[in-house]
Amino acid sequence: METVLRILKKYIPKRLFLALQPTYHYLLAAAAACIYLFPSHHIKVLFVTGTKGKTSTAELAVALLEAAGYRVALAGTLRFKIAQDSRSNMYKMTIPGRFFVQRFLRRAVQARCDWAVLEMTSEGAILHRHAFVEADALIFTNLAKEHIESHGSYENYVAAKLLIAKALNTSSKKTLYMIANADDKETKKFFAATPNTKHIPFSFKDGQPYTIKNEGIDFTFDSIPMHSPLSGMFNLYNILAAAAFAKAFGISPNVIKSAVESFSGIRGRVEKINMGQDFTAVVDYAHTPDSLMNLYQAFAHAKKSICVLGNTGGGRDTWKRKDMALIAEQYCSSIILTNEDPYDEDPLVIVSDMAKHIQKKPVKILMDRREAVREALKEATTGDAVLITGKGTDPYIMGPHGTKIPWDDATVVREELSKLQK
Repeated sequence: METVLRILKKYIPKRLFLALQPTYHYLLAAAAACIYLFPSHHIKVLFVTGTKGKTSTAELAVALLEAAGYRVALAGTLRFKIAQDSRSNMYKMTIPGRFFVQRFLRRAVQARCDWAVLEMTSEGAILHRHAFVEADALIFTNLAKEHIESHGSYENYVAAKLLIAKALNTSSKKTLYMIANADDKETKKFFAATPNTKHIPFSFKDGQPYTIKNEGIDFTFDSIPMHSPLSGMFNLYNILAAAAFAKAFGISPNVIKSAVESFSGIRGRVEKINMGQDFTAVVDYAHTPDSLMNLYQAFAHAKKSICVLGNTGGGRDTWKRKDMALIAEQYCSSIILTNEDPYDEDPLVIVSDMAKHIQKKPVKILMDRREAVREALKEATTGDAVLITGKGTDPYIMGPHGTKIPWDDATVVREELSKLQK
C-alpha cells in the first residue's frame, strides 16, 4: 500500500494528491477493518493521547489492568505487547499504520485479551489510524506546542487531537469514558467534543497531599496514601490519569495502590542508569520545551546538572531550538550539544542554532553522540546529575536520505560508565 502511495505522489499533481490523501487513508482503514473482521468489537479499547506522558500513562494503565487480573495488549511508542509477548517498537513511529492496528487488535482478541491500550498521535489521527477502532475510553494527558510545521499551526494540531475524541464519541461501545487533565487549558474542548461520554476529570489536587522527591512521590488517591518510585510532577499527573481510568472501570483503590507502588518506570522515560557511580545518570525522551523543563526541574536538587541534548527532527519544529537552548541555560550547570535526528538537515546547523542562544553557561558542541555522553560522565562528580535527553529508547539516529544508525542511549551510558570505572 505504501508503494501505491509513493507512485500516486509521484505522478499526481501535489495539490490534487493532498486533496485525495485523506480519502485514500480512510479507505485503507476501512479495508483493514473489513479484512480483520472489526476486532475492536470484541475487546475493550483504551486510547491514550496528549503531547507529553502518553507512553508512561499507557504503561501505567497496563500495569493497573494487569494488577486487577485482566489480560492486556499494548501498542505504543515503546513496545507492542499481547498478553505476555512483548516486543520493542523499532518503527520510529507510535502506530505504524491502519493494517498494523487492525491486525494487532485481531491478534489481541485471538490471545483472549480483555483490553487493548493504544497510544494515539495527532499525525496518526490525520492518517485515520484510529478509524474503525471502537474505543471504550480515552485518556487525554495534556497539550503543548508540538508538530507545528507538519500541522501548519497549533490550532490544526489541536484539531487533529480532537479527531481522536470525536472517534470515541461515536464509538458503538455501550458506556464511554473521557478521562482528561482538568489542569490543562484544552480539556474543555475534549469534553465538548464528547457529549456522549462520561467525563472523568483528574487534577494534581486528586493527589493531595503530595511530596515529590528524587526518591519518589508520596501522594494520596481516593483517601489512600500511596508511594511511587517515579520522580517529578509530570509523573504524578501520569499516575493520576491512569488511576482515574482504573477507578472509572471499577478497579479498587487497594489494587491501584499495589500496582502504582510496584511500577518502577519504563525504559527511556526518566530512566536512571546505576553502575555504582556516585552521581545520577538519567536517560529521557524529553524532546519538547515543556518536557525538557519538567525533567530539569525534577533534578534541580542535584549539586550540578550536566546536560546532553540536541534537537530532534531536522527540518521540522525549528522554533523549539531557541526555547530548548534557553531552558538548558536556565537549569543546567554545563551544556553539551550533540547530534540527535538530523534527517536531511546539517546536524551542525541544528546545534549551532541552539548554541547562539546560550550566553551565560558553558557550552560544548560534540557532534559524536557517544563522545558527548562520555564527556558528560567524565565531568560528573559526587551528587551531580547527568541528564541525557532527546532519544529515550529510539533505536536509531536518523540521517539523510532515510539512513539510520542503530542507537540506544541507555546502552551507551552503561558502556561508557563501565569504561570509566576500569
